[in-house]
Amino acid sequence: MKERRFSRVFAFVALAIMSISANAARAEWPDHTITIIAHFAPGGSNDLLARLIASELGPALHQKVIVENRPGANGNIGLSAAARAAPDGYTLVVASGVVLINPSIHESGYTMKDFAPVAYLGASPNVILTRPASGITSIKDLIEKAKANPGKITFSSPGVGSTSQLAVELVKLRAHVNLTHVPFQGAAPAAQAAVAGTTDIASVSVAGLIGFIKSGQLKALAQTGKDPWPDLPDVPTLEQAGVPNAVVETTQMLLAPAGTPKPIIDRLAGIVLKIIEKPDVRERMLNASFAVKGEGPDELRDRIAREVPMWRDLVHEAGITIK
Repeated sequence: MKERRFSRVFAFVALAIMSISANAARAEWPDHTITIIAHFAPGGSNDLLARLIASELGPALHQKVIVENRPGANGNIGLSAAARAAPDGYTLVVASGVVLINPSIHESGYTMKDFAPVAYLGASPNVILTRPASGITSIKDLIEKAKANPGKITFSSPGVGSTSQLAVELVKLRAHVNLTHVPFQGAAPAAQAAVAGTTDIASVSVAGLIGFIKSGQLKALAQTGKDPWPDLPDVPTLEQAGVPNAVVETTQMLLAPAGTPKPIIDRLAGIVLKIIEKPDVRERMLNASFAVKGEGPDELRDRIAREVPMWRDLVHEAGITIK
């Protein structure tokens, strides 16, 4: 009897402590500067989203919010730093979809268990491009030429394991063709490789590429999103181009270190989802070739649970490794 009574008292005390801790976190946070890590270099949608959120989150929380760019290793440097940060609500990370992919390719320094989902922010399609003088006129034409010349057609991407690479790897698997990957350090050099003819085609996120396409330096063969893209009304999706079940988008999400108190996560999620619903924010992001679509912590947790095994299967089927 005494043991049962002690257990009940212990359980009550433990719940009381947890409740007090949660209320304290809610009441006191934030009392100093919050850092949002952007794990890619300035200029891309990852960086722009981090800065937009920081500029709006600061006034909403009455606290300073700064962005720290920590690029490198296909995002692993910044993601690992965020995973190791104290779970106190003062370090967050705007993470691209590579956060779900990297652990399947190499020792990334983190697993998804190291993060607490805060909010899904939206996505951009990738675009498969070529220079007009390449002689490749469409995805159908690319597939025919690849079948006639196995392994001889090259494609550039922003790096090994990038969603841009995986978009082409999925085309290879669906169409049963062999293309040779040439990785670069970022979208801009990958696109320039196609402009210069260093590679036959390029696969990069649509963000920042519209100028290349409208100037005629590059021809868009297809975009990898599910739906038509507003700035590229004449560019087919892969489905429309004859490659079914090949949707690959560059997603962005807000994560916190695992163990961050739930009241802080919930408060952050509520504010951030309101921020990205603002018409001016949505317009600015669409101008940067990013379609906003907000989801809360539970929806994002479900999305992560679905997509991690999907990417892992694709990585293994395509035989992608870091050399």
